[in-house]
Amino acid sequence: MSERTEEHQPLRVVVADDQAAVREPLAAVLALAEDIDVVAAAADGTEVLTAVAAGPVDVVLMDLRMPRMDGIETTRRLTEDHPEVAVVVLTTFADDDSILAALSAGARGYLTKNAGRQDIVRAIRAAAAGQSVLDREVQNRLLASVRTQPPAPEQPLPADLTRREREVLTLIGQGLPNRAIAENLFISEATVKTHINNLFAKAGIRDRADAVRRAIAGGLA
Repeated sequence: MSERTEEHQPLRVVVADDQAAVREPLAAVLALAEDIDVVAAAADGTEVLTAVAAGPVDVVLMDLRMPRMDGIETTRRLTEDHPEVAVVVLTTFADDDSILAALSAGARGYLTKNAGRQDIVRAIRAAAAGQSVLDREVQNRLLASVRTQPPAPEQPLPADLTRREREVLTLIGQGLPNRAIAENLFISEATVKTHINNLFAKAGIRDRADAVRRAIAGGLA
């Protein structure tokens, strides 16, 4: 995430959607959150890159289907050139190809447009903090897709994972979001995030999709 001059400065967000009827109300609604400052609204990927270059920007809320430069290519370029900027996809498309392409390009979150305002705000905050957020439909489709793929050689899970870290990875592999993991293990979401950060670092896991693959390959899901 970009450095901020003040500890409590709002998250600087760019809203990207090619439809003004979606983009403008969404930007207005997000701006109601005290910790979010919508610094730009973009109609396509080139406008996103221009806004980020003018920065600073912390999070881009990204539609996938846009003219001139779509959300996948824009995410890829941001990941390469501005890795400090987190991308959360917000789209009507929840097919396997779109989900995997967006996550592979570097998106930290993936929501469908059925998501409510609080879900979107929560995903923006999580992405800015380095966390991944996938809505339940996306989690389920990703899990189903991974399970049907031919098995590939995987690096074994490290022996120094704690019992709790293995439990968390198991539940990630089952498609559960952080809140449900916390409820299953009777711990706080903050503690879940700590365990996720630790196991990702130990196992060299890149993101939530990679965690699902590793859990399945390791026989945990």
